[in-house]
Amino acid sequence: MAALHLNKDDIADVELSEPGALSPNEAKVFDDSVSHVPEKYRGTDADRRDMTVMGKKQVLRRNFSFITMLGFASTCVASWEGILTYLGFILVNGGTGLLFWGFIVCATGQTLVYASIAEMASMSPTAGGQYHWVSEFAPRRWQKQLSYLSGWLTAIGWQVYLASVCFLVGTIIQGLLVLNDPTYVYQRWHGTLLSIAIVVFSITFNTVLASRLPLIEGLVLILHILGFFAIIIPLWVMAPRANASDALLTFYNGGGWPTTGLSAMVGLLAPMAVLVGYDCSVHMSEEIKDASVTLPRAIMGSVIVNVTLVFIVIVTVCFTIGDVESVGATPTGYPFIQIFFNATQSYAGTNVMTAIIIIMLSACAVSEVAAASRQIWSFARDAGLPGHSWLSKVSHGWNIPLPAVIVSLTLSALLSLINIGSTVALNAITSLGAIAVLTSYLLTIGCCVHRRFAGPELPARRWSLGKFGLAINIAALLFLTPLIFFLTWPLYKDVTPETMNWSSVMLAGTLIIALIYYIVKGRKEYVGPVMYVKRAE
Repeated sequence: MAALHLNKDDIADVELSEPGALSPNEAKVFDDSVSHVPEKYRGTDADRRDMTVMGKKQVLRRNFSFITMLGFASTCVASWEGILTYLGFILVNGGTGLLFWGFIVCATGQTLVYASIAEMASMSPTAGGQYHWVSEFAPRRWQKQLSYLSGWLTAIGWQVYLASVCFLVGTIIQGLLVLNDPTYVYQRWHGTLLSIAIVVFSITFNTVLASRLPLIEGLVLILHILGFFAIIIPLWVMAPRANASDALLTFYNGGGWPTTGLSAMVGLLAPMAVLVGYDCSVHMSEEIKDASVTLPRAIMGSVIVNVTLVFIVIVTVCFTIGDVESVGATPTGYPFIQIFFNATQSYAGTNVMTAIIIIMLSACAVSEVAAASRQIWSFARDAGLPGHSWLSKVSHGWNIPLPAVIVSLTLSALLSLINIGSTVALNAITSLGAIAVLTSYLLTIGCCVHRRFAGPELPARRWSLGKFGLAINIAALLFLTPLIFFLTWPLYKDVTPETMNWSSVMLAGTLIIALIYYIVKGRKEYVGPVMYVKRAE
């Protein structure tokens, strides 16, 4: 029998038994390490075995099932709700033609990406996600450095996404104020205060109500579906209808680019924005029952459900958008609010429809707090972040990483303050999220491809891509590479400080800070999770 080499601070070597069951030694070691977690929340034998193989303690409650995790992923990404908030990008570059065809292309490519991630999640269902997989699959010489980089990319992406959704909710509320009260004077600090209010709102659901989060996510999934119909039905019934040629074959080049094709590549930010972030389920993996099979199914299930919903909303918008110029010039700041009003010709109807978006994005903020906090908690557990001794603590009463929750909420509140000085700066920060997370996907899948070629064989998994795995991985890489490149471009060819896309500069700056920390301290403390893993050969 092969031995498991585990975290020296946690447990000693134990013997492997047959797959799917724990040996008496493994069971004793595992039960001793999670004595503060109620037994009903410790998961299945497969969960216990996975944690033992990865050398980690079970300190969080496994209370998510497939349905509740499907709800979590759906609300965390806020797919069909989100595409409405990004219509402003499409009205500058691409138009409704790009919205339709670009989404089909992006959805196909991202499905390959998430299939790759789902398979790796089945191999190692850990809250660390990308940085753990990179540590296992990267070339031995670069395992530590690439894993550290991946951990920072994912942390940056999720912390920024959380701030972004809070900002969206705050400014959408401002948009409603503009619509309903012509005397209202739009002030950036109003949006900041509203954003911070959403941050405060998210605290309750991730602390005192944390144990009820799966139930809440299940209920929000129902709202996610019902709200979808409450939006599209009024638009199809009441809005003016475009013909198919105008709706699906009209492309714009409002950014002044040399060709419409180049403008369309820049405009892909909108359809891609709602296809990034389905790794949120991964960062909750240590709270999922039977994670090695439930997690990949939840990832792919949420992709299929939400791609379908977004596609229907996109078709609806393409045919009911009405006069594009008036929609793009809306004083509310959000074209979708103007589309609602133009269709219903009713303030009450527009308020109700927009309120649905606000409620769902607020639920998205709650879910993103959970995903973002679990990711930095896991990374801190492996000493990848400053203050890791404190960040890696778990509240035994609530069984949640309370310090990580506090940090995530605090960062969101602080980032929203940037809006007071410059909306452009905050928009650059929010676009940083997509680039950081997509780059972490690229790095992770790239390391998986290396492992497939260089060996040894990939670890056993209960959800597999089979003989198509390598082809799917390579296709995902070919899709991500040019996409990440174009996401760093500004919306307009004639760039000014106000229109510049500063996301790449900000990403480089953040990673320089991470590099400095690594050189000064991180390299002495961070060893990478692969050092605690030993699988049966």
